[in-house]
Amino acid sequence: MADIHQRLGHLAVPERTRLLRLLEQQELAVGEISRVVQIPQPNISRHLKALEDDGWVISRREGTARMFAIGDALSEEQRRLWEVVGQAVATDHPEDARRLASVLSTRSGDTRRFFGEVAGRWPEVRRELYGQAFLLPTLMALLPESLRVADLGCGTGDILAVLAPHVAQAIGVDREPAMLEEARLRMQGMATVEVREGSLEELPLDDGCVDAALLMLVLHHVDSPTAVLTEAARVLAPGGRVIVLDMVAHDREAYRRQMGHVFFGFDRDDLAGHAASAGLMIQRYTVLPPDPEASGPALFVSVLSRFMEGAAES
Repeated sequence: MADIHQRLGHLAVPERTRLLRLLEQQELAVGEISRVVQIPQPNISRHLKALEDDGWVISRREGTARMFAIGDALSEEQRRLWEVVGQAVATDHPEDARRLASVLSTRSGDTRRFFGEVAGRWPEVRRELYGQAFLLPTLMALLPESLRVADLGCGTGDILAVLAPHVAQAIGVDREPAMLEEARLRMQGMATVEVREGSLEELPLDDGCVDAALLMLVLHHVDSPTAVLTEAARVLAPGGRVIVLDMVAHDREAYRRQMGHVFFGFDRDDLAGHAASAGLMIQRYTVLPPDPEASGPALFVSVLSRFMEGAAES
């Protein structure tokens, strides 16, 4: 049986822990490993032999190639050691994930095989390769370039920054000077964006000047959702829409004390009542899937239109 110091000796070699990380994810041939880690094949073979001799990896023949994987029969001692070391090196060489996906995709030129092998972890592979920042800009490209949007209660301008490259005009309105100062700093150089100070109950906007009005996590903070929705309806051009993102009705009383919430969210009937008083009707009300990392109440998104326009469409 190998001495503990010999086992630790293998894990003290960075190239070997790098190989173990790869082989923990995928069975690979020597040439494939070499392309991923960009180390010559003879060096790879030497490290693999040492790891195989000590039981860290196993191999099998597939045609003319030998396929290597992390050992299924690791001893308890090895498993405990690898659990510690594997976690410590988990974020090393992030480019390996990209090259591994590329190598797998070229196996016999068989795309079906690649996706068959990675299907269960494809979201993770795609996230490692490309991140997730591309999702929202891709969807924003669906918007008409002529769109004029008002973000009511814009805060520091998060939504404005996303919209700016894709619409003709984005106007942010907020009553808090400190928030607006941050928004103006962020929007420097963005010709399509304008930030205005004002109350949501008396918007500093002309009648019919925008195609869409956004209320993103705003309504639960205001004293009169009806008054805010009435103003949002006023500034809509014909065919315009009000988009409301907010919390589903909940019973978290602490939010009133901690964050100044006036309303504990809105169910569909609550929102429909406020909207009707403002001359609007619900076109859609969708409860969003919960984010497992979020601690707050569930959210909904709703699309509102003027009564006559909504009736004409339905």
